[in-house]
Amino acid sequence: MATADETGVPRRLWVEEPVGRRRLPDPVRTAAVRAVIVTAVTMTQALTAFFFTVTGSWLAFPMVLSSVASTVGATWAVLDVWVTRQVWNQRNGVVSVPSSTARQLRRERRRARRTARAQARESARIRRRGSGRLSQA
Repeated sequence: MATADETGVPRRLWVEEPVGRRRLPDPVRTAAVRAVIVTAVTMTQALTAFFFTVTGSWLAFPMVLSSVASTVGATWAVLDVWVTRQVWNQRNGVVSVPSSTARQLRRERRRARRTARAQARESARIRRRGSGRLSQA
């Protein structure tokens, strides 16, 4: 039973809060879950291999070998998450924010190029206008 606060209204047991980030796309989330499971199994296997090695059991050597193989598999699974995310972003596009840093930098570079071109045109025009004459008199 939920307890009541000062106002006498019972508190709800579960309160939904808005999520700060968007949910991962399904293929990326699937790869991430797979990577977590493979990593957890690998860590359990490595710990078991360590304990077998400490106790001097005959299972220590096969467990160490399988732990090394599982570590390679876990690395592959984590890289799969990264690659899957990159592929998803390339295929479905990334929503760009108008105030992003990259856009701001591009805008500044474009503005600098425009002013440099305008100055070059202005100096060329001044040189053309004054060429061939020694004085204005």
